[in-house]
Amino acid sequence: MTFNINAFRSRLQSDGARPNLFEVTMAFPATVVTGSGAVTQEFKFMCKTAQLPGASMGSVVVPYFGREVKFVGNRVFADWTVTIINDEDFIIKNGFERWLGGMNSHVGNRRNVAFASPTSYTSDANVVQFGKTGFPIKNYQFVGMFPIDVSPIDVDWGSNDTIEEFTVTFQYQYWLSNTTDAIARPASRSL
Repeated sequence: MTFNINAFRSRLQSDGARPNLFEVTMAFPATVVTGSGAVTQEFKFMCKTAQLPGASMGSVVVPYFGREVKFVGNRVFADWTVTIINDEDFIIKNGFERWLGGMNSHVGNRRNVAFASPTSYTSDANVVQFGKTGFPIKNYQFVGMFPIDVSPIDVDWGSNDTIEEFTVTFQYQYWLSNTTDAIARPASRSL
């Protein structure tokens, strides 16, 4: 095989997708939102990192006459983690603390009655990957998710010229994409 940079470049459409061109939106459950609902509005601006989901399948192994026969199993959905920039109003951190507290209180070890059904404590999130022209090129929707971990924020007298960040890990029921399942395709540019 001969080296041909032009052949490689011709295969890399539009110079490749860029990981910094994305947006995450998520509606916090109504049981978490207080006042104007600013926590939902702020989330898309303060969500610094996220992931486009991977795909995993389990397998079923059946021993047969000394051999392992493998069959396809069930789909497995890994946890999803985002990193949030913390502002001095703590609006997003407070929202996640209310969300976790409603699912299980700190002192009483009880669920808030407002969180009685799964639909009252779950939400959906969307991750949109944009192309360099500003048009959406891929869309993922995480369905029925809820936070399972809000990381601590380290405070340090020696941390100058930095802004606090924290991570939130979610579990969810499944994800959909515009190319694999039943969510709308992102608008594409006119040719």
